[in-house]
Formats: sequence, structure tokens, C-alpha cells
Amino acid sequence: MRRKSYRSNGEQNADIDMTPMLDIVFIMLIFFIVTTSFVKESGIDVNRPTAQTATRKEHGHIIVAIKANGDVWIDKRQVDIRAVRANVARLHAENPLGSVIIAADKNTTVDRLTQVMDQIRLAGITNAAIATEVGNP
Repeated sequence: MRRKSYRSNGEQNADIDMTPMLDIVFIMLIFFIVTTSFVKESGIDVNRPTAQTATRKEHGHIIVAIKANGDVWIDKRQVDIRAVRANVARLHAENPLGSVIIAADKNTTVDRLTQVMDQIRLAGITNAAIATEVGNP
């Protein structure tokens, strides 16, 4: 929208009203902030095993990662095996609809995976899953 105004000396001055454009930009900003989904990461990259029956879950989860050497990571920080139960219980209280996913490296020992699963079940969560890659085993 253009508005013409004349100065006292007869020059023409053209002003552009920026208000509608700023309104649209702020509405778009609010829309993108509200619709953004935040992904929680475990803090480390693990080499997950493959499985033919792997499915992708899109909802927010509690991710417990286990490195090949047995280190356990939750919420981008390394935790002791004895602290897994308390951390998972706290995160589950913050997000009661989210399930627990164990992202274990394929070279992790079964003993360490069992210890982590046991701590998760002691925290009262029965729907824990193991993360895998889609493909042939």
C-alpha cells in the first residue's frame, strides 16, 4: 500500500506501511514455534543392530544409550548403572506418555543390556523397547 504525501515544498514522499508484513512474520514465527517437535537425544552415537521387524516411532521418548564399552548415557550425560532407575523415573514423570527406548550398541554385552532393562522395569516402566536399524540381520 502506498501513501502519497506532499511536503511543503511540493516534493512527493512515498511511505510504505510495514505493519501488515510484520504481523504476518510474527504469526508465522508463532506457528513454527508451536508446531516444532523437539527430539531428545541420548548424547552419543551408537552402532545399532539391524532387524527385519524394526518400526519407526515418532513420539517423544526417553532414550537410554549403551556404548560398546558398557557406559550408559541418558539425556546427554553419562550415568552410573545404579542411577538409571532414578533418572528414568524422573523423565517418565515429566513425560508419562513417552516410552523408554534402549539404544544399545551391537557390541554391548547382554549382561549390561539386562542390567539396564532391569533398572527400567524397577522404575515401573514395562513398555521399554530396544532400538534397531531396519534391514537384514
